[in-house]
Amino acid sequence: MTKTSVLILAGGAAALMAGIAMAQDSKNQGYLVDTYGNSIVTSPPTGLCWRSSDWTPTRAVASCDPVIRKVEAPAPRIVAAAPPQKPAVAPAPAPSRMAPQSISFSADALFAFDQSVLKPEGRALLDDFARRLGGAQYEAIFVTGHTDRLGSNEYNQKLSERRANAVKDYLVSKGVPAARVKAEGRGETQPVTAPGDCKGAQSVKVIACLQPDRRVHVEVTGTKASTTSP
Repeated sequence: MTKTSVLILAGGAAALMAGIAMAQDSKNQGYLVDTYGNSIVTSPPTGLCWRSSDWTPTRAVASCDPVIRKVEAPAPRIVAAAPPQKPAVAPAPAPSRMAPQSISFSADALFAFDQSVLKPEGRALLDDFARRLGGAQYEAIFVTGHTDRLGSNEYNQKLSERRANAVKDYLVSKGVPAARVKAEGRGETQPVTAPGDCKGAQSVKVIACLQPDRRVHVEVTGTKASTTSP
């Protein structure tokens, strides 16, 4: 081969490589192609294309390279766990309206005859009464003293007032709010016995007959906390 032929072949190869590079740059596929844009294979049996320096996995094509383009899954979203909820606490039951509670104490059980100082037996009765009112919120406690007809009206009025106040003072000493307790005397004006039931002057028999008239009446109004079964 002559020197001139070698130079022509070398020049042709250089031109071919330049054409390949230009085609590759225009296609920007990551593979070497010829001047017609066809991929240059490494060897016909394999069918694999010749990768260029610009090749990346994201530019791989199925006809040239069995490279699978992997798409990264987005990072899992981390959701902060909600703080544990405290169990709901049932509200306390509202106080219920308490039906007026009243009781009539025999004056003979509380006091000696014609006296206004509480006997031990009388204090025990009032202790029990105060316990049964436990948990109540008092609106008012009315204490009313009554006497029999023996003696003058004025005397009996004063005696009924002293007895009512003695009961009030004792209940207050047991924790009943003093401002809620009202004491008054009615004397002999509201007897239980009928006018003709106990005839005659003062005697043991007449005193015993008039016993229902000698009394101290206590009435309580207010509210009391509701209770539920477990």
